[in-house]
Amino acid sequence: MLHERAEAPIQPPFKQLEHALIDEFITSAGYDHDSLQTLPETTRTALLAQASLYASSRLSEVEARSHYVHDLHDGR
Repeated sequence: MLHERAEAPIQPPFKQLEHALIDEFITSAGYDHDSLQTLPETTRTALLAQASLYASSRLSEVEARSHYVHDLHDGR
């Protein structure tokens, strides 16, 4: 007998933070999700690529700090 899971699928670590960082970048550039749709495709793609790079670098920083704190608590 198969059991269906009522739970939401497992999300990769930091997925919600990644989306928040992308939104932060877009907002700081003076746009929102609706205004992005009015941009020419090449401009929108470039802006989203920059937002992705920004989020990736910030996530790397968060992960590095997380490992550092973990190592401090393990006494390494």
